[in-house]
Amino acid sequence: MERLDGRVALVTGAGSGIGKATAERFAREGAAVLVTDLNDDSGSAVARSITEAGGRATFAHHDVTSLDDWEAAVAAAIKHFGGLDILVNNAGMGDLATIEDTSLEDWERTIAVDQTGVFLGMKTASAALAASDHGSVINISSIFGTSGGFGTSPAYHAAKGAVRTLTKNVAIHWAERGVRVNSIHPGFINTPILEPTKGTEFEQTMIDLTPMGRLGQPAEIAAGAAYLASDDASFVTGLELYIDGGYIAR
Repeated sequence: MERLDGRVALVTGAGSGIGKATAERFAREGAAVLVTDLNDDSGSAVARSITEAGGRATFAHHDVTSLDDWEAAVAAAIKHFGGLDILVNNAGMGDLATIEDTSLEDWERTIAVDQTGVFLGMKTASAALAASDHGSVINISSIFGTSGGFGTSPAYHAAKGAVRTLTKNVAIHWAERGVRVNSIHPGFINTPILEPTKGTEFEQTMIDLTPMGRLGQPAEIAAGAAYLASDDASFVTGLELYIDGGYIAR
């Protein structure tokens, strides 16, 4: 028996990278997965590959900054699979500018996706999660939600720091309802977003800053998410789980 047999998960930004690996890992662990993404082609392909491998999954187009889209996504999970037990707030975006070069428009867009999207997800899914006997939320933050990084990307740092604290706030509020809320803080992970850095000085900088001397893999983040979603973590809430090759330990 797999750890997530009979559970239903909603994973945002699941068309690629960490979200894709998490949806696939959850399906292998026995969960039914609602794969959501802005990119219909990649999201549909992930759901299709899961079902072709014998798992249960379906896809929903989803803009995490939209309350209407959130309500539709939660309703889709309930309609297709009968409920919602696990929410993974993974969808996100980054920025590279300094504070002087960050426009108000760019700031607000990053905050909307990386921070407000997490708020909307937990708010919208709260009733369905409370009705579950195994409610679990995993919010994907970042090492840059805790550290100052390279002194760039102020909106990303601000949003991921907010996700870190919001996770703890809701974990306390929901503790007696049986819904656990934890955050994962990935380090430098070998996802498609890093493809332009391959073979560059920036890629080597990320490797050099990681004590284990390599980039992480999406599957390694997914393994942490599967643990937090399962009853193996039944007494774990409000946790910051760093999967970063030792970056924060420096």
